[in-house]
Amino acid sequence: MSLTCLGLEGTAHTFGAAVVEEEGKVLSNVRSVYSPVQGGLHPREASEHHAQCASKTIEKSLEKAGVSIKEIGLVAFSQGPGLGPSLRVTATVARALSLFLKIPLIGVNHCIAHLEIGKLRTGAKDPVLLYASGANTQIIAYARRRFRIFGETLDIGIGNMLDKFGRETGMPFPAGPLIEKEAKKGRYIELPYSIKGMDVSFSGLYTAAIQLFKKGIPLPDLCHSLQETAFAMLVEVSERAMAHTGKNELLLSGGVASNKRLREMCEKMAEERGGRCFVPEREFCVDNGAMIAWLGILMHKSGTRMRIEESKVDQNFRTDYVEVTWLPEKEES
Repeated sequence: MSLTCLGLEGTAHTFGAAVVEEEGKVLSNVRSVYSPVQGGLHPREASEHHAQCASKTIEKSLEKAGVSIKEIGLVAFSQGPGLGPSLRVTATVARALSLFLKIPLIGVNHCIAHLEIGKLRTGAKDPVLLYASGANTQIIAYARRRFRIFGETLDIGIGNMLDKFGRETGMPFPAGPLIEKEAKKGRYIELPYSIKGMDVSFSGLYTAAIQLFKKGIPLPDLCHSLQETAFAMLVEVSERAMAHTGKNELLLSGGVASNKRLREMCEKMAEERGGRCFVPEREFCVDNGAMIAWLGILMHKSGTRMRIEESKVDQNFRTDYVEVTWLPEKEES
């Protein structure tokens, strides 16, 4: 009988519930997103949102999938990294379901889940992953039983940087789509370009853009320049990672991967290298339960088991902490 997994995502502002079969078929992928009335993301309010919507979101996911709760054979949840209050609510729901249904429980790494669902949806074999979301900005590739971090932000995630800029300039949360829209009307102004080795830094870029905004520089020009500069940094370190690892595939994921300009720049770079750029559908770029369920299935099938006592959440769950048991020593190229 085919294993069916219920995946629960709850690292930040999104509570997601999805039903996925072990062959990789996504039967449902339902999300409920917390949007603050004003300002940025409030961790406690986000966790309250998750607690209030969890039951209905799970019910809706099961209904859409056309399965009963008794047909679920595995519960997977996002163990980290993320906001502590949100993670704890999601883990509590997952534990309760596991105990009530008497089925296995698996906590998964949120960042690796993005990578694996991207591979599933696009057919990428052994890519370098450019993971660009609100809190996370990492360049990841598989090598010797680990997903290695070849580069990352030294301060804030690119999505958070864009949201902070949007908040200071009067945009609602999330600001990314509005910045993308304004950028199309702007012209380029030089802003700080900060790459340190294989890592990037966005704080100086953000500060300079805000200072120019206060001096009266048109918002479209700043949005355009902010995007071009930040994205060029990401493309440069991604290309370096591809050159270092010898890989010819680049996979984009995370909410910021929805930005068309970032996609264009990555596609051009990969093409010029004789490689390919892959981007999953938007619903699988943003935080979602399907990616949690799919990684849970991969881990379970490879022999990973987790006791309730081992299911403590980890706000700083590093991508390279996870021993990868579901892939061969060396991935296909």
